[in-house]
Amino acid sequence: MAAEEPKSPCVSICVLDDNDVCAGCYRSACEITDWFMADADEKRAILERAEKRREASMPVRLN
Repeated sequence: MAAEEPKSPCVSICVLDDNDVCAGCYRSACEITDWFMADADEKRAILERAEKRREASMPVRLN
C-alpha cells in the first residue's frame, strides 16, 4: 500500500523573510516551488525541515 501524499502546509500567509522562508508555512522559497514536482518522500522531508524552522523560531519559555 502506498503512503498517503502529504498535504501542502500552506496557510495563505505568503510572506518571505530575509532568509527566503515563508512566515506562514516555514518552507523556503525553493521548497515552495519544488513542492509541486516533489514525490511523497521529498514532501515529507520538506515538512520536517519546515517544522524544525518553526520550532527554532518560537521564543524559549522559562517557567
